[in-house]
Amino acid sequence: LYYLLTGFEHLKKLDFVLENERSTINLGHTLSNAIGYSGLCIYLVGDLGAGKTTFSRGIIKGYGHQGAVKSPTYTIVEPYELTFKDKPRFVYHFDFYRLSHPTEVEFLGLEDYFSGSSLCLIEWPNKVEGCIPPPDIKINLHEDFDIKNNLDSDDFLNKRFISFEAFSSHGNEILSTTKKLLQSDSNIKPLD
Repeated sequence: LYYLLTGFEHLKKLDFVLENERSTINLGHTLSNAIGYSGLCIYLVGDLGAGKTTFSRGIIKGYGHQGAVKSPTYTIVEPYELTFKDKPRFVYHFDFYRLSHPTEVEFLGLEDYFSGSSLCLIEWPNKVEGCIPPPDIKINLHEDFDIKNNLDSDDFLNKRFISFEAFSSHGNEILSTTKKLLQSDSNIKPLD
């Protein structure tokens, strides 16, 4: 099962400053509310320790998960069969960090996970390039962000930065909804 990223262009980009870990989780929670029951493929990009799993935890807990949300580094995928607003919701959290070659995913039966109604959160998508669907949304998480070089303030020291990019019209709609939902959260500052 191979997918190509050709034909998709960047539609919308949103950048945010996150005050702390709680803000990262809150932003994930807000994104889950914007997504609702939509099937979506989200790429999570960032260095080790950038907050990819923390952000995923916020999304998964936003759908009502009460237990621990652990990194699927060793299991490759953690499935979550949840109930959200009295309806079933399937979320699959992938971590491809340990893979050494994209063809290793051929034995995982990935096509079963990427259905029209599933939410797939994918850490380290570059490890399986061409073997997974293209993203609806790509989320870049940074401890250090280029925007800091352009700001003349100490307010951005020790904070995390997150950038959302839409690569489908559906992803673009989700980002618009997310931005509207965030207007009241003072711990997440948009960079316009």
